[in-house]
Amino acid sequence: MIGKDILFRLSVRSVRLHLLRSILAALGIVIGVVAIAAMGMMGANMTLSVTEDLSKMANILVVRAYTGGGGGFIGPGGGGSRVVGSSQASDEEMITEDQFRDIDRIAGSYGTVYYVYTQSDTIEIGDRRGRATIIGLDPDVVPEILELADGEYPKSTTSVVIGPRLVDRFALKLGSKLDIGDPDEGTTTTVRVVGILPERGMTLDLNTDSAIIGSDKLYTGIYGGEGEYDQVTIAVDNLDEVATVKEEILAQLNRKEEEVTVQDSSRILESITSTLSTMTSFVMAIAGISLMVAAVSIFNVMMMSVTERVREIGILRSIGTQKSDVRRMFLYEASILGLVGGGIGAVMSLVIGYMVVLGMVGTTEFFFAGESLWYIPFAMAVGITICIISGVYPAWQASNLDPIEALRAE
Repeated sequence: MIGKDILFRLSVRSVRLHLLRSILAALGIVIGVVAIAAMGMMGANMTLSVTEDLSKMANILVVRAYTGGGGGFIGPGGGGSRVVGSSQASDEEMITEDQFRDIDRIAGSYGTVYYVYTQSDTIEIGDRRGRATIIGLDPDVVPEILELADGEYPKSTTSVVIGPRLVDRFALKLGSKLDIGDPDEGTTTTVRVVGILPERGMTLDLNTDSAIIGSDKLYTGIYGGEGEYDQVTIAVDNLDEVATVKEEILAQLNRKEEEVTVQDSSRILESITSTLSTMTSFVMAIAGISLMVAAVSIFNVMMMSVTERVREIGILRSIGTQKSDVRRMFLYEASILGLVGGGIGAVMSLVIGYMVVLGMVGTTEFFFAGESLWYIPFAMAVGITICIISGVYPAWQASNLDPIEALRAE
């Protein structure tokens, strides 16, 4: 048993004799362990939180394949005009009703499949004019894919919900009326705001922050093109099934020729998680500097211990103690400092890490997840390892002292 090892007892005695010095050395390890663990847990919780949010938006976007010529390329995501570079889209640039049915048949069991009409147009509120994205959706689908910040969902062809940027830009509120279309051309449609959407930012499926969303009948009543969709979106229930759905759609619809192009949110998720992982590693590397400082402190403590115990080492060597035993004695001392510092650091990491995650991420929902907590033993192991490495050279130097010279030391 290591507890009965006389060399281990000598190491413990040395730590006790120089308790304050040992505490200060171990404190550096505590700080390093806490810093690495806290930063690692913060990064893990941020990644898990973002992944969950993006998993709720596991979308696949299907648009007509661009074949060149004609009227231009359809802008995905409902974030721009119906056609970029042309005023109207040709039939060849739209998803047809038959294609939508095929997509619905293929992907309907994996999530919600819906079509999207989209067009950029002039809007007028009182004496103010601007532009907005007009989006037409199946009214039955709107409650499934969009959340409301205020109001209710459209129930008629004259009611719409709007994005928060339009609210801010034109001072709109529930009950406000606005005209869609250019009054100079004599074709406008008046609609009433019944709902306001929360801010979503840029997304793959629908960019609604500067959009007016109404029913498909409202849209086709203004622009026509019934059964000719700008895009079809699949809100997949399980992020892991995105690749499968994408492959099945491409295999079925592009079997004879390239009819559609399919985009999915998995690349966005991979990009974000990769960026967060890089940031976490960088922050942990900075936190690791404190362990490097602690390593210097441990090294200094061990060298002082060797200097102060030269005579003791000479006595041990003169009674037949092997060099390996002397090395082991000093490595025991370094390990004790590492274990004490690492253990205290691990306990403090739970408290400080929790506070850091709450403050930086805003939620501790994933704090006790395995991906988060594993940074505690990892940081503890790093701290102990650095302590032992810092004690290697002093232990080697102690074991190689000449016994006779050591006994002569004052």
